[in-house]
Amino acid sequence: MTSPQIIDAHHHVWDLAARPQPWITGETLAPLARSFTADDLAAEARAAGVVGTVVVQTVCVPEETPELLALAAGSGLVAGVIGWTDLTAPDVADAISALRELPGGDRLVGIRHQVQEEPDPHWLLRPDVHRGLLAVAAAGLVYDLVLKPHQLPAAALAAAGLTGLTFVLDHLGKPPIATGAAAPWAADLRRLAALPNTVCKLSGLVTEAAPGRWRTEDLKPYADTALDAFGPQRLLFGSDWPVCTLEADYSEVVRIADRLTEELTAAEKPAVFRDNAIRVYGL
Repeated sequence: MTSPQIIDAHHHVWDLAARPQPWITGETLAPLARSFTADDLAAEARAAGVVGTVVVQTVCVPEETPELLALAAGSGLVAGVIGWTDLTAPDVADAISALRELPGGDRLVGIRHQVQEEPDPHWLLRPDVHRGLLAVAAAGLVYDLVLKPHQLPAAALAAAGLTGLTFVLDHLGKPPIATGAAAPWAADLRRLAALPNTVCKLSGLVTEAAPGRWRTEDLKPYADTALDAFGPQRLLFGSDWPVCTLEADYSEVVRIADRLTEELTAAEKPAVFRDNAIRVYGL
């Protein structure tokens, strides 16, 4: 690894004793149907050269974010939290302020909503959502986008209308790696990337590939498209642990990301693996 100190800009934790994870359904996701803690992550992350992480919400309930903030407050590894709050609520600004006052509230760096689960492909363009995103921007936070390829056009329109807010696209917008297709994902990704207030995470690719049958070479055209579109100054490494463990362990995910970026210069690679996350999230 060219960069000796890595920031993992995207991982999760959950405790099934505290609350269920309704998205974990079916045989494919069955290995995730257990609790995953920061302690489970710590040894693997540090062995891979990771010195800090950003933990990301998984369920759209108000109770989870305070728990993630408390985790960050007591952790030497978790440097930032992407939480959740109801963007459509009239008191969204007050809700964000209240999160900031909690233990670990200074680690709140962004907000995310499971846009991928919204049936309306234009959910991000709704007036009530727009008002919520304005509150996120006013609080000095970023907004993480977890969505599917058909929702990229709406994301580009939302970002174009909110130039004061940084949008961070998770998992390259979940490209159709398993099918080998690029259209219309690639063109829509480039439209989003053309906006200066957008950033992209090199994360979540192994679970978008054909289960059990993928090779790193299958991921490379999609990573190359994102690198070309966003450039090395607007791309962040993320493990997507523990979801990644469906297809690859933590160290393998780091090695794959290293290979996908092997053509970057000695100055560019630390940007992707460390510096951009620090800058974008204010870690």
